[in-house]
Amino acid sequence: MAKTQNKKPSQKRNEGDVWSGDGWSVRWGKLVRSPGRPGTVKSLMTWLGEKIPYSALNATKEHLQRQNAKKEGVYIAHDSMGYARYVGRGDVFARLAARFKAHPKELAYFSFYLVAEKKHQREIETLLIRLGGAMLHFNDRKKRVDISPGDLRDYEPGTSYVERQMKKGKKTK
Repeated sequence: MAKTQNKKPSQKRNEGDVWSGDGWSVRWGKLVRSPGRPGTVKSLMTWLGEKIPYSALNATKEHLQRQNAKKEGVYIAHDSMGYARYVGRGDVFARLAARFKAHPKELAYFSFYLVAEKKHQREIETLLIRLGGAMLHFNDRKKRVDISPGDLRDYEPGTSYVERQMKKGKKTK
């Protein structure tokens, strides 16, 4: 049996404040490797934020612009209980603002993941939508609420797959 290694998780290095208000504060920083972790693994995300209050949207956008961060990625809009209600991809902050404008009473928080390579955005979005299922009230495209598999063509070309299919013909008891 292979011996498992218990590597320490990344450590947070706080750099400063982004926004404060509504009983919350939003800070920024970097994740740094713990000693002993391999340094050759490339990050999938360049920036991320999870369950940030919508009132911090503009300040967060401006902060990332000052950091010369890409604005493309995957985002999630959450209700006041923290449940995901919408998942999308593209210009994160413009799309989040549009989502909030369409549903201001339902949405309270947002999460975003700025993806290092744009080619991964579609697959990450599809995976999150499939996981969210019935909870995603504002997503209709790609959502599956039954046991039917999704359309494999929602993923990138060149991906290998295993697919379940219904047998054709007379069903046996």
